[in-house]
Amino acid sequence: MTALSFHQPFEARRGLTNVRLIVNLPPLSQSFHFDISKLQFPIMDLSQSIVSKLVPKFRGRKILVIGDFILDHFVWGDVERISPEAPVPVVDVREESYRLGGALNVAANLAALGAKPSAVGILGEDVFADQVRRLAESNGITLKAVTSLDRPTIRKTRILGGSQQMVRIDREVRGKPDAETIAGLMRYILDSLKSTNAIIVSDYAKGVIQKTVLNGFVPKANHAGIPIVADPKVQNFWSFRNVTLLTPNTKEAGEALDRKLKTEADIESAGRAILNRLHLKALLITRGEHGMSLIEPHNRVTHIPTRAQEVFDVTGAGDTVTAVTALGLAAGLSMHLSLELANLAAGIVVGKVGTAVVTPQELIAAV
Repeated sequence: MTALSFHQPFEARRGLTNVRLIVNLPPLSQSFHFDISKLQFPIMDLSQSIVSKLVPKFRGRKILVIGDFILDHFVWGDVERISPEAPVPVVDVREESYRLGGALNVAANLAALGAKPSAVGILGEDVFADQVRRLAESNGITLKAVTSLDRPTIRKTRILGGSQQMVRIDREVRGKPDAETIAGLMRYILDSLKSTNAIIVSDYAKGVIQKTVLNGFVPKANHAGIPIVADPKVQNFWSFRNVTLLTPNTKEAGEALDRKLKTEADIESAGRAILNRLHLKALLITRGEHGMSLIEPHNRVTHIPTRAQEVFDVTGAGDTVTAVTALGLAAGLSMHLSLELANLAAGIVVGKVGTAVVTPQELIAAV
């Protein structure tokens, strides 16, 4: 247990929280131990010493990631002229790279923070599936992939001139997989439950996440006390019943309700509607430069401002929030403290170009 010891009445320091904390302390001759991992109110100003004590709790946690596997292909170059054939920039290519994307970017974030992630999804029978397997192995991810003969490995090619993305090219087949593929996914998922500390559902609306898949494991995970953190897309939004935490962005939450969410009051009203309809333990609406809003039962709402200093690329930032939050819950941290760490991590990753991960050292140094 990470504890703070106090020997006299105190008002919580800014390094711990921004709200007044009043406690009844024992006599001065006794020590009072306070477990910071169980804090249940927003900690808007985490100290480096607190983060350095919490991050080691991530190591070795077993997290199951379920979702759409994507291979991110980056083409890096320089732009110095416009094409004579059409009014478009010409990119002189100097480098190409591949990274894990989609649900696999979530898994990569987990591995970078010391967890032991396994990932369930679909790959095609092609050379790009081999590339995914190599990258997963090098990142410490246990891959549980069902091979599909009629669905190629999903690729997203991003062409960048300098640090500016010029265009993205997607190669994919969307839609519901066949019954045999879904059965294969379910075997992997159910076999993994007995050795899992938390589950992440990473929906990119490519086909892995279906109502039948969710209904097949969510009740079992809840019965086993395994937290489920889900990042939804609108297509499957109302299938995410009874998960621990749902993490849509503002656009997704608004589209699910067919509303425009422009103010904090709009966010709170929409959040309560979604929370109640899906019977969630909590709802987190991510709001870009406006931070995040946590909606919990009994009309509890917490608005968390962003920690980002500079934003170069928001690619994968939602993956980072999902990964760190689930990892915190798996390590026994409170929901609020897990989200503060996730917010800190997201502020780091948006300062990088392309799908990226956060290391423990970066997380500690960012405070």
